[in-house]
Amino acid sequence: MKLGCFLPLFLAVAGRGLFLNAQPGGTFTATGNMTTPRADHTATLLPNGKVLIAGGVQQAFPSTVLASAELYDPATGSFTPTGDMSSPREGHSAVLLADGRVLIAGGRSATQNLVSVELYDPSTGTFSPAGVLQAPIWQLQIAALLSDGRVLLTGCAVPCNSAIAELYDPVAGTFSQTGVPSAAGATTLLADGRVLVAGGGCAPDGSGAAQVFDPGTGTFRDTGRLPNACDDINTATLLMNGEVLFVGNEENDGTPAGAELYNPAAGAFTTLGHALGSHEFATGTLLPDGTALITGGQLPGGNGEVISELYAPVNGSFSLTPNMIVGRHAHTATLLPDGTVLIAGGFGLWPSPTPSTELYHPAVPVPGPLLFSLSGDGQGQAAIWHASTGQIASADTPAVSGEALSMYTTSLFEGGLIPPQVAIGGTLAEILYFGDAPGFPGYNQVNFRVPGAIVPGPAVSVRLTYIGRSSNSVTIGLQ
Repeated sequence: MKLGCFLPLFLAVAGRGLFLNAQPGGTFTATGNMTTPRADHTATLLPNGKVLIAGGVQQAFPSTVLASAELYDPATGSFTPTGDMSSPREGHSAVLLADGRVLIAGGRSATQNLVSVELYDPSTGTFSPAGVLQAPIWQLQIAALLSDGRVLLTGCAVPCNSAIAELYDPVAGTFSQTGVPSAAGATTLLADGRVLVAGGGCAPDGSGAAQVFDPGTGTFRDTGRLPNACDDINTATLLMNGEVLFVGNEENDGTPAGAELYNPAAGAFTTLGHALGSHEFATGTLLPDGTALITGGQLPGGNGEVISELYAPVNGSFSLTPNMIVGRHAHTATLLPDGTVLIAGGFGLWPSPTPSTELYHPAVPVPGPLLFSLSGDGQGQAAIWHASTGQIASADTPAVSGEALSMYTTSLFEGGLIPPQVAIGGTLAEILYFGDAPGFPGYNQVNFRVPGAIVPGPAVSVRLTYIGRSSNSVTIGLQ
């Protein structure tokens, strides 16, 4: 079947998703409060568009650590409780797996460092035990979902005098130590599938140690040094061009935050000078237009900062946005399906967290990716075809393990180096190509290889995730 035969179907579905945000550009507006104040928690965007908020502290002194979790619904702008975790925890990690569940690992309760791990299932709204870490890991950074579906977790070994790294295998449900990292800093999945770990320990010259993890060999190697920061309180944001932006302060002295770029091709850092605001314990969020949103920070004395700014890779500059409504640090920032960013919790007036949340509205909102179906409603049989024949991968002409398939989607950044992730039956596929759809301006094409070990059937789910946002789920035939 010729590619052009699909175009009317694509337009029918795309018209439902490409909408304009009614709020003025570059502003913050309040949304519903969380059910409890919390800081140092995690926020995970689920495939259904809701945000899972888990754990954190309700009070810094005396330390009150939370086991509770709640869901933010963008459709209503409100939070509702969901099942509690088995253990109160803060300083933990949360990562969305290829099958839509959320892995919660490590961290600390009010009295001990935790080796326990649990999984949140959005279909039931409950947490369940998922094994234990090989060793306690404190201050876990953002866990990295690797291209093969495993999860890399790095952090401080307990006592926190060395770094440790472990791999989680969701198929086997097991953890294993891997490599020997020299630092436990921010963990960033690079566009080429390697993982950058940087800023979590000081070298003898006072700069921040940095290493790259290779999933193929399970080893870490040194790669440059962060010149302005030697601890783990800076943000690390993967940009569309494949570079990583670091912004942060070592001390909450109110001075402008240092800023650096890591270039994976050169294996080196370059100094950008400083951001416009102080950003200790801030957040960094990649926006669909390619800019990076930096929000908040800790002021001298411990209160939260209201400042927010955008970094533009095109000219390498920072520019202020309007201030947030509430000052905060140790908060979360989550890119939502409609292109807004949910800013939640954090410390407002030290030592008390705030339950308040707000939304950042970019000047030009870009909705999340879409997958197309033959029915035109984005459900059921996908408009995904065999790359070799152009036939639809349906129950009548099913796909097989190892073959290449093709599909169209939307909202990929033009010329961007960050690949999408495609999950078939809850297993990640190898991406063969992503970019502009030849002959169809405004649409993107993704070619991928069907992984093995998937349960076959006439309607196997397919879902695409790009910069953290999931598409709708469609189906293909698989034998």
